[in-house]
Amino acid sequence: MSSESDLITIFQSGNQAVIVMVKSILDGAEIPYLVKGENLQNLFGLGVIGTGFNLIAGPVEIQVSRKDEPAARELLAEIEE
Repeated sequence: MSSESDLITIFQSGNQAVIVMVKSILDGAEIPYLVKGENLQNLFGLGVIGTGFNLIAGPVEIQVSRKDEPAARELLAEIEE
């Protein structure tokens, strides 16, 4: 994986089912990615009530390297919350 400064957030969601689908699509295309904040969602006592994500931690972010950004965005263009 690239250095953190080379990573671009290409997708954000609080919906775990959508996150799993996005990860599966990127895995299938063999595009390396980093999932930021996935383990923080329920760390704080508030959980994800009403918002789809933890208000303190924010939504889960999926990041890829700059060189993979165009291909990843194209693959995920049809994904909606």
